[in-house]
Amino acid sequence: MKPKKKTLSDLGGIMYSTDPAFVYESESESAEEALPNNKQDLRVMLDRKNRGGKAVTLVAGFIGKDDDLEKLTKMLKTKCGVGGSCKDGEVLIQGDFRDKVVLLLQKEGYKVKRSGG
Repeated sequence: MKPKKKTLSDLGGIMYSTDPAFVYESESESAEEALPNNKQDLRVMLDRKNRGGKAVTLVAGFIGKDDDLEKLTKMLKTKCGVGGSCKDGEVLIQGDFRDKVVLLLQKEGYKVKRSGG
C-alpha cells in the first residue's frame, strides 16, 4: 500500500508552476515486495472498537501486494464460513475466530502470534 502524503515536503515541495513546459517528476515508488509466508509476522487479535459491540477477528502485519491480501482474506472467509473484508493492510473476519484463524495461517506457513486479550 502506498503511504499517504500529508505534508508539502512529502510532495517534493512543488505546489504549482506557471511554466507550461514543466513536468513534475515523481519518485518511482516501487511496489511492496511480497515476503514469503514463513517471513511474514502476523498478529491475530479480537477487536470491538467502533463496531457497535460486534466482535471482529483482526489479522495485522501482512506485507505484500493487495492482490495477495485479498486472496488471504478470501481463503480465511471461506474456511471460517463468515463474512469479512480487507482494509488498510488488515484482514477483518466477522466474529471471534482467533483460534481457527491462527491454525489456518500456521497451516499456510505464516508465522502467527495471538495478541490482545
